[in-house]
Amino acid sequence: MMTMPDADFLFRIADAAAGQTLPRFRQKLAVDNKVPGAFDPVTEADRQAERAITALIEAEFPDHAILGEEFGRQGDGDALWVIDPIDGTRPFISGVPVWGTLVGLTVGGKARAGIMSQPYIGERFWTVGDGAYMDGPAGQATLHVRDVGALENATLTTTNPRMFDSRMKERFGALEDKVRLSRYGLDCYAFAMLAAGHIDLCVETGLQPYDIVALIPIIEQAGGIVTTFDGGRAENGGDVIAAATPQLHSAALAVLNG
Repeated sequence: MMTMPDADFLFRIADAAAGQTLPRFRQKLAVDNKVPGAFDPVTEADRQAERAITALIEAEFPDHAILGEEFGRQGDGDALWVIDPIDGTRPFISGVPVWGTLVGLTVGGKARAGIMSQPYIGERFWTVGDGAYMDGPAGQATLHVRDVGALENATLTTTNPRMFDSRMKERFGALEDKVRLSRYGLDCYAFAMLAAGHIDLCVETGLQPYDIVALIPIIEQAGGIVTTFDGGRAENGGDVIAAATPQLHSAALAVLNG
């Protein structure tokens, strides 16, 4: 039987990552660019946090494989840990606390456990497969999505609409015209707010597995839905939509798919 992590282990991961990220947040920090001709920033905080997380996983689950944003994949097997040490490096280097550490576990390709930790605010959104929870300054709360009914009552987010190609930018604009409110630039924090019942739709393009794997089980355990635009599982990334309810998911996909 596959050994699953418990909450204590996820919190140890969050603590280890915070030990590398928090001392560097809002400090003078060298920023490297991973993509010539564009801007995909990475810092020593990203690299050191991933090393700290990887070391814990290797010690606790030596038979599990690991996929990290900064250092790639190591190992094989049915269980795969997927790490984004700082999801939202752009807000991180801008001093804005909507970044987070994402660590998720897939078993047989399906996301089963995950944590999103925002250490500056002191919030952790997590699941080990039996409910979804937030731990923060006010204590622990169970996460539940909300049901606002139709698109006209919904709050929609995306990181940046300029990231869509021209066709999808037009369709996202059509969706935006149908909702009550749209917000930009929240990265992984938007997905956490969907699970917590404050946001209703998150739409993103070109995601990598490490951008979404940790968030999938949190949202699903909170009662929400996460798929690609064709309705498939989102563990491999791509164009992804998260919705609070089946009704919103269906209505939003109808607009996005033309």
